[in-house]
Amino acid sequence: MELAEGVARSHFGTLLYGAFTTIGLLAFVAIGTPYVLNVYLQIPANEQGQISGDLAAWTEIVLLLVFGPAGILADRIGRRQVYAVGYLFMGIAYALYPFAGSVAELTGYRVVYAVGVGLATAMLQTTLADYPANTSRGKATALIGTLNGLGVIILSVGLGGLMKTFVGSGWNPQMAGYLAHGIVAGLCFISAIVVARGLKPGMGVDRVARLPIGELVRSGFAAARNPRVALAYACAFIARGDLVVVGTFVNLWGTSAAMAAGYDPAEASAKGRMLFAASTTAGLFWLPIMGYMLDRLNRVTGAVVCMALAAAGFLFTDLVDDPLDSSNLGYFVLLGIGQISAFAAAATLIGQEAPKESRGAVIGLFNMSGAIGILFCTAVGGRLFDAIGPHAVFEMVGTITLLVVLFGLWVRWKAPGPLSPRGSGGDMLHP
Repeated sequence: MELAEGVARSHFGTLLYGAFTTIGLLAFVAIGTPYVLNVYLQIPANEQGQISGDLAAWTEIVLLLVFGPAGILADRIGRRQVYAVGYLFMGIAYALYPFAGSVAELTGYRVVYAVGVGLATAMLQTTLADYPANTSRGKATALIGTLNGLGVIILSVGLGGLMKTFVGSGWNPQMAGYLAHGIVAGLCFISAIVVARGLKPGMGVDRVARLPIGELVRSGFAAARNPRVALAYACAFIARGDLVVVGTFVNLWGTSAAMAAGYDPAEASAKGRMLFAASTTAGLFWLPIMGYMLDRLNRVTGAVVCMALAAAGFLFTDLVDDPLDSSNLGYFVLLGIGQISAFAAAATLIGQEAPKESRGAVIGLFNMSGAIGILFCTAVGGRLFDAIGPHAVFEMVGTITLLVVLFGLWVRWKAPGPLSPRGSGGDMLHP
């Protein structure tokens, strides 16, 4: 793995820790939300799709407002300060989540959570662009993505199982939820300390090269004049939030099917998260192959291939009749492969194309594009889930992804960029 000039192994190691914990901890909300709706608020199952979609939509509204300022702050005060504050907000939200007495109060806690997620994920993406050399972006993205997936499986799924474990040990379901959410909050606070001490100090460029705030604000939009940056923004519309979209509706689909089959809330929650785990595990095994490919292909070609896989993963779920039937597991495997491929392609493309002096701001707009996509997909998706069924959500996302594939083909024809990542210049490298 080749690192950019000035990046120490310890800095990269802290980034790996952040990759493991950030996505795993933020994904826990997809498990905690159905539990809170069932155990504390006792919302009927036929109303949970719209509420879950609305909560996800509020999350994306906040992310849309946070990503831009987060990127500008990262370019002005430093990555690690912003990252640590993000973990703190996530921890506060998780500590409060099971104490919600109404959907409105739960929404308020979800807003606090969203501020933390916006700050933390923006810095994860920015440091991923900062730390590897351009020749190793595919491998670095694969490694980060693998740790994202391991974090989801070990933290999200493992911690989600605490509720069932506590109930089995004699605690009532309410107390089990309090304890589990408290443990997750504690992990967020610990992670804030780790990134505050371990990431590389500074803003990515020296003080002389720093851009004025006004120019940073404009830089994300100006960068879109580069067709490859515009394609990266379009990929982010689908790819940046795929983990959240898949996590919300795959979990809800499995949980709802299990509740309809007569499982209690804790067991139904376990069924839902196991589907999510199957998709994530498939992505983990696929990701090293994709990372190897992305470091050898033209970045635009790689993006087109990966987004085509994502479209197939979403659209093929239309063939699933019962998500709990093991014969349908292959479709969730394909969904996981497509989701992780889209993430890898978008991250490597924006990492190569974002200018170093305004990287935080450009990646902030990249993340904002992802937030807009998720806002649309989750707000509409929750209503489609309740009115038509789970398939409609994935069909919608798959169709939009096909449009991004077509745009990518146009960019490959008009402005393909370097034929190989090794011909693209970029940061100075060292072994």
